[in-house]
Amino acid sequence: MMDKRQDVRGEMAKRITITLPDEVAEALEKWAKEEARPMANLATFLIQKCIAEKQQNKQQDK
Repeated sequence: MMDKRQDVRGEMAKRITITLPDEVAEALEKWAKEEARPMANLATFLIQKCIAEKQQNKQQDK
């Protein structure tokens, strides 16, 4: 499911639904609590970081 919305900065964002294995969801929940942030916010940060790293690695391979 994808739904276009605006994020807190007013930028367009897409809402998605994912299913995580229990141990991954529990680890993400624990990490988010340790950082006092919502799980969705932490997941977004981690996904953005992985994409940036992938793009950087792709550039280095050229």
